[in-house]
Formats: sequence, C-alpha cells, structure tokens
Amino acid sequence: MDHGIKFRIDEVLRERGQSLYWLSRAAGISYTTLWRLTKDRALGMNFATLEKMCGALECQPGDLLELGKENNSAKKTRTLSSRAVRRTSSLL
Repeated sequence: MDHGIKFRIDEVLRERGQSLYWLSRAAGISYTTLWRLTKDRALGMNFATLEKMCGALECQPGDLLELGKENNSAKKTRTLSSRAVRRTSSLL
C-alpha cells in the first residue's frame, strides 16, 4: 500500500517473545487481519482493533505504529510543489 504509516507488530512481538498467533488469541483479532497489518496489506484499521492489540500487549499505540521518514518527506515535497498559486484580481 502507498502510505507512510508502518506497523511494528512483528518487532514488538519479537521483543516480548510472543507470536502473531498468540496476539490473535489474546486480543480476539483474526490472524488474517494481523498478518495483513504486519505485511502492509491492510487498507486501514479501526480504533477498536488498535485498542485490543494495545490491551493484549500492554503498550501504547505509538509502540505499534511508525511514520515512515522517507514517505513523509517525499509527501511534503510533492504537496509543496503541486500547490497551485491562486491569483485574484483587485479590479472590481
């Protein structure tokens, strides 16, 4: 997917010695949903899912999410360069 937010679920699980299957069972979230998030195949995510993951892992949302630096700076450049300059006439 083309977005700058990346999930760190695999890293957090590895640090805690847990598996994706464990998180699925502990949080009550389907394994497929979690797999899609870890493989950057998800189109989005709702707050309830994020809250369940944080509850099971006893962490904060910021521990699971990361804003990609390269995507963020590229987006800023693209946004600034693509802004149209609006000219208005002062003649009435």
